[in-house]
Amino acid sequence: MDLNVFGEELIVCSNEPKTGYFRDGCCRTDETDYGTHTVCSVVTDDFLQFSKSRGNDLITPKPEWQFPGLKAGDRWCLCANRWKEALEANCAPYVILEATHEKTLQYVNMEDLVSHAFKDD
Repeated sequence: MDLNVFGEELIVCSNEPKTGYFRDGCCRTDETDYGTHTVCSVVTDDFLQFSKSRGNDLITPKPEWQFPGLKAGDRWCLCANRWKEALEANCAPYVILEATHEKTLQYVNMEDLVSHAFKDD
């Protein structure tokens, strides 16, 4: 069973759009996931532009990779190091902690994740 950053069962990040390294809606990972796509984020325009400026265009659809292209408000499993890089650039998106894989804690500290926790109003 995959666990989240609280050591509890990992919940689904998003099925619309379908996210995850395995495209199963969850931020699960294994040894083949060199990007460590473990941070369930609610992306923002600032983050999407930041990612594009770093060579990772998450806006443009890429059907051959089952990638629909993202817009602000979408939930997506981000690479832990990309999220940390965005944090250091002051544009980290919000995080769904219950859907963020525990492996993220090898890259990002819990305090930074909690400070960016998504609050569903």
